[in-house]
Amino acid sequence: MAVKQYNPTTPGRRGMTSQDTTAITTKKPVRSLLVAKRRGNGRNNQGRITTRHQGGGARKFYRLVNFRLAPGTEAVVEHIEYDPNRSARIARLKEANGTYHYVLAAQGMTVGKKIVSHEEAAIEAGNRLPLKNIPVGSTIHAIELQPGKGAQMVRSAGNSAQLMAKENGYAQVRLPSGEVRLVNLECMASLGVIGNEQHQNVKVGKAGRNRHKGIRPSVRGVVMNAVDHPHGGGDGGRHRMAKAPRTPWGQKTLGYKTRRRKNTSQFIVRSRHQAKRK
Repeated sequence: MAVKQYNPTTPGRRGMTSQDTTAITTKKPVRSLLVAKRRGNGRNNQGRITTRHQGGGARKFYRLVNFRLAPGTEAVVEHIEYDPNRSARIARLKEANGTYHYVLAAQGMTVGKKIVSHEEAAIEAGNRLPLKNIPVGSTIHAIELQPGKGAQMVRSAGNSAQLMAKENGYAQVRLPSGEVRLVNLECMASLGVIGNEQHQNVKVGKAGRNRHKGIRPSVRGVVMNAVDHPHGGGDGGRHRMAKAPRTPWGQKTLGYKTRRRKNTSQFIVRSRHQAKRK
């Protein structure tokens, strides 16, 4: 799968590339698996902006992706579809009784391929089974953190994790960040690598494409006035602030630890920071 190039017919097109859509087999999604998606524009229930630089964008429907795919499910890939809500492609599965499911499309998943979710499923890309039955060294994605809750880790385009070891009821899984984490052996995972691996190489090319995504312009703190930002003020030169980088509200950022869920630290064998040092 390659990135689509454009002729430089305009300045915006000169630096622009887009995703290759040759793997997509239909443009019409399953209506029963669509939900209207209201855009919040980064505001909370009081109408205040809590996440800046969000707003506008193209209207879209949310696809109800089945991150669990209950054990015992056997279905055939009917189509590979585009999903505007995620970087990965999604596969439309159809069971023998006519039930439809959307799942993340793995590399090599094509129309007509049979997908099985079962404890004794074959070790093939796209099949879903518990970690206890997956061979050590296998490449996996869409990993559960709690048995039966559904996939929470490794869900974006081109990503995969590796099953490193199994001991004492837990599997050691190396995540895309380099972190090695313990996951219960009863948790389910899908085999293979998530497709659309060229997603990260797409060049936006012009501001309008970001606006279509719902991303508004971002202004740097150093070009603001002192009253508006801790980095603001000065004589208009290009010098930076003398103190550590801050948010507009004075909190430290960039390198400042923001991890709050300390109760799960016991499951981290090696942090992503330790992995980068080696």
